[in-house]
Amino acid sequence: MIFALQFFIGYVYGHFLEWFIHKEVLHKYGKRKNSILSFHFGVHHKEARRLGFVDPAYLASIFSWNAATKEIAALFFLIFLHLPLCFIAPGLFAACIFSVAEYYIKHRRAHKNPEWAKSKLVWHFDHHMGKIQDANWGVRRDYVDRLLGTRIYYTK
Repeated sequence: MIFALQFFIGYVYGHFLEWFIHKEVLHKYGKRKNSILSFHFGVHHKEARRLGFVDPAYLASIFSWNAATKEIAALFFLIFLHLPLCFIAPGLFAACIFSVAEYYIKHRRAHKNPEWAKSKLVWHFDHHMGKIQDANWGVRRDYVDRLLGTRIYYTK
């Protein structure tokens, strides 16, 4: 029972963390040209916009150093930061691992298959293809955006 409660709390936390990192880290610092995070807005957003939501980095080899593999490195870093939870709240840590895996799988699939994204992750499609790219920060779900007032609807 405690593990399940921890997992639930961790899963919700994962969505808020995803929203926060996307909004406050990747977009705030990723727009700076000389930033280590510039791959996010300068490459990932640019390519997705140019190619109708497809990002070729997700089609490339996993051994190439591009936006997709930089994302994987960042996700492993997040898991590493949360490693102490493994000993004090294993359910939270399990939810972190699950959230990271779910995020990458959905994000990768979305940018390889725009039609799937347009129907299953419409809020993320709106994030890239809408008039304002500084909104709709959730990737896996949009409930944090709806709760915090950052969900803008474009796609019909």
